[in-house]
Formats: sequence, structure tokens, C-alpha cells
Amino acid sequence: MLSGKIPSVDFGLWAGGTSQERNQIARDLSNACRHVGFVYLVNHGIEQNLLTEAFAWSKKLFDLPIEKKMLVPHPPGMGCLVFYNFLMMSYIWFCLGIATPKGFLIHRGYSWPGLEKVSQQEDLTNSSDPATATANIRTVPDVKESFEMGSEEFAEQPNVWPPEADALSELSGFRTFMVRFYKECARLSLEVIRAMASGIQLSPSEETHLVASHAGALNNQLRLLHYPPVSGASLRRGEVARMPAHSDWGTITLLFQDGAGGLQVEDPGASGRFVDAPPVDGAVVVNVGDALMRWTNGYFKSTLHRVGIPPDYSDAAKPQEEQNGRRDLTPSRYSIPYFVSPNPDAVVDCFASCVTDDRPLGYERIIYEDYRKMRASTQY
Repeated sequence: MLSGKIPSVDFGLWAGGTSQERNQIARDLSNACRHVGFVYLVNHGIEQNLLTEAFAWSKKLFDLPIEKKMLVPHPPGMGCLVFYNFLMMSYIWFCLGIATPKGFLIHRGYSWPGLEKVSQQEDLTNSSDPATATANIRTVPDVKESFEMGSEEFAEQPNVWPPEADALSELSGFRTFMVRFYKECARLSLEVIRAMASGIQLSPSEETHLVASHAGALNNQLRLLHYPPVSGASLRRGEVARMPAHSDWGTITLLFQDGAGGLQVEDPGASGRFVDAPPVDGAVVVNVGDALMRWTNGYFKSTLHRVGIPPDYSDAAKPQEEQNGRRDLTPSRYSIPYFVSPNPDAVVDCFASCVTDDRPLGYERIIYEDYRKMRASTQY
């Protein structure tokens, strides 16, 4: 059972440390991924001034009036009401093995509050009527806005950049900075993956396949997220959500968060029990995604997590504040996740070294793009 605290690993000696020091880091990281699926990484190598600038750009973007943000909208997808029937069609296309129309699953640009609805795939696939289940999930909106970016080299997922003159001159320099920040996160993520591979003692060929499946950081995604203030009472009553419980689709996620709090991680030993993962100065939160869980045959955990009411937002005080006529609002929250995913054609199959008599084969072989489409079909 998770003792109420996410493990922490000092990554500072991974580059340049002795073999003994590197092995210890790899073991510590592997143990955290095995037992919790989440870990704080300190001394990770991304400079604080770079992170400060990233959050400054994020705030500048989300502070813009909605009409300006809508100049760079998320391409029409499953979440738009105008295209709502395509939500059902996408699920049907996937089940029938029919390719989704090109461009339909592009995940770039600005997503306004309510466009995206996060859910866990099992909630839908276990239903006898997935289309109705999807519609029912969307009755509780996610109150957040985001901006998605990816590799400049990935033609199938073209970036949607703000124009840096005239209408959006406030964002002059945004693209240049984000491309640089994307590459810094890619560099760190590859080192984390190498450390994980070492910690779990993958064979040389398995580690080579794992690293090669992320060549060029082609399929990664950098996301700016803003959770506006929302009624705490509405959150408690389940009328709105910030980010419902879900697992991430890819290999790992790097999460940078401000001081607001609200991230919660499910205790792997107690289903339905969530513990707070508060911000830690100088640390990046790293979590295991579904693809890495499958590669390691469930040895590493892709743990459910969510964003809810911050821990210091006192439930006891709020009813009194409401009685006094004061607004019951959570603070704004800003976070920057960097999703690390296998390249679209990567084969995700359980590594032979992770299949034993005590841990028999638990996952079928998949092509990552097929899995991504299945998950994306219910989200937009």
C-alpha cells in the first residue's frame, strides 16, 4: 500500500556518475515504477530558468481573450458538438478495422474548456453500449483548457502555431521557445527510459528496441494546461470535473506543475483510494504509461491519476464561506506535461525477459498507433 508519499529519486549522477551510482539510480527508479508507477525526479537537468519561462509563456497564452485563443483552435475532432456524430463513428471505425479519415485525430492547438473529456478506456469497452456510455461520460464536463504541440518533423500531426504578428503579437517568440523546450524534455525523457531499462535489466536487444521505438522524439507531445477557478461545491457534487481518473497512453510522462496542487495518484494496493502528489520544488513528476506497462508485462505500473480539489483547500471551511456570501472557488492551476510515446509504427510486445512462470504473458502484441486511435476515439 502506498504510504501517502510518492517516492523520490535523485537523478543528478545519472550523467557522469560511477557505474555503482548509476546502477543505484536505475534500481531506485525501477522500484518506484514497479510499486507505485509515479516518482519525483530531482536534479533532472532541466534548468529552473527554462521552467520559469515555460510557465510564463503558458500564463501569457491562457490570459488572452477567448477570441484570440480561438485563432489557433484544436482541429475539429470528436469533442466538438458540431462533429459529435463522428465521436460514435470513430469508435465504430476502430472496431471494424477501418482507418479513421486522415486529419481526424490531429491533436494540436488550443482546446477550450469542455472540448476534451478524459476517461478510462475500460469504462467504455466494458459497456454493452459504448456509444451511450461515451455520451453519458460527457455529461460532466472537464473544466480545463490546453494547448498541444509536437515534433516539427511529424507531418501527420502538424503543429498549429500562433501567428507572431498582428492578432497575436503578444506571443512573438512562443514558437521558438517551445521548440527548444520540447527538445530539452525529449533529451531528459530518453535518459529516463534508459535508466528504467537498466533498472529492470532488459537484455541489450530489448533496450535497443525500446530506445529505437522513440527515435527522434517523433510522437511525443508537449502540453500546456490551465485549470481555471471552479466551484469547490460543484466539484464535490460531481457536476463538473478538472481531470477525471485515467492512465496515460504512452511510455512515460514528465509533469511539471505549479504550486497550486490537486494532482492525486491511486494507491496501487487499494483500488479507489487516491493520495495527493503535491508539487515539490525542483522536481519533475514521472509516471509510467500504458505502453511501458505492456512492454514490461505489467512489471511497471501505469497508475490511475486525476486532478481534483487541492489538499489545502479546506472542505470544512467552504460551507461556512458560502454562507457568508463569499465565492467558493478553487485556485487556478497550471501544469506542463510532456507525453513520451512510441513512434506510430512501433511494435509494443511484452519483452521476453519480463515473462516468467510467476508472471505469464499478460498482453497481446500491438502496433502503438492502433492503441492510440482506440484511446483517442473517446476523448475528442
